[in-house]
Amino acid sequence: MRELIKQFVLRQAPEFRERTNIAPGQPVAAIREDRNLGGRECAVLTWGLVPFWAKDPGIAFQLINARSETAAGKPAFKGPMRHKRCLIPANGFYEWKDLGSGRKQPYYVRPANGGLLALAGLWEHWGSPDGSEIESCAILTTAANDWMQPLHHRMPVLIQPEDYARWLDTGLERASDVADLLKAPPEDALVRYPVSEAVNNARNEGPELIAEAAPPPSAPQQGSLFGDLF
Repeated sequence: MRELIKQFVLRQAPEFRERTNIAPGQPVAAIREDRNLGGRECAVLTWGLVPFWAKDPGIAFQLINARSETAAGKPAFKGPMRHKRCLIPANGFYEWKDLGSGRKQPYYVRPANGGLLALAGLWEHWGSPDGSEIESCAILTTAANDWMQPLHHRMPVLIQPEDYARWLDTGLERASDVADLLKAPPEDALVRYPVSEAVNNARNEGPELIAEAAPPPSAPQQGSLFGDLF
């Protein structure tokens, strides 16, 4: 918790349990600007964006990720791209490599130099006629760099600490104001290693999920289901 507060310059953060296996539809921490507080807050949002105009919140499971190249023009994301950008802190994320014959090997991807990743996110507020409310988010993705290509052709957009303020600034309303931030990180920014297939079950949880496992056998096919981000 102290690392979160220090890295993102927060006054405080809600108490929540650190997790190692987060699936769509579950809560995630998100950093956003709060003009009423005059600074940043750490909110707890649901992963999977529910547009304010949605009739059915179930649409969230179709909107867990947003392509950074087109988000500013999509009905679900164009408003959040202007007014509701956020950072989603993470120790790392999972990606899957296709080994052929229907088997996929999970890998854990984390910062090479430690600390927390700041995934570029968009958030939204949704209210139903009965008064219930949902605050939700989606993660922006971009074309993978050469380092990530063996696992997948897409990867999350990572915002660097020197760019946190600009990404979160709701006064910057044009997509062009932050377009240069929507790119893959340098080749040496991340490290990866294979982990247990136990992470494939969203009910499994614990530090053993991010422990390094034996490397998988080589296979000619590559790819993954990027939607399973955490």
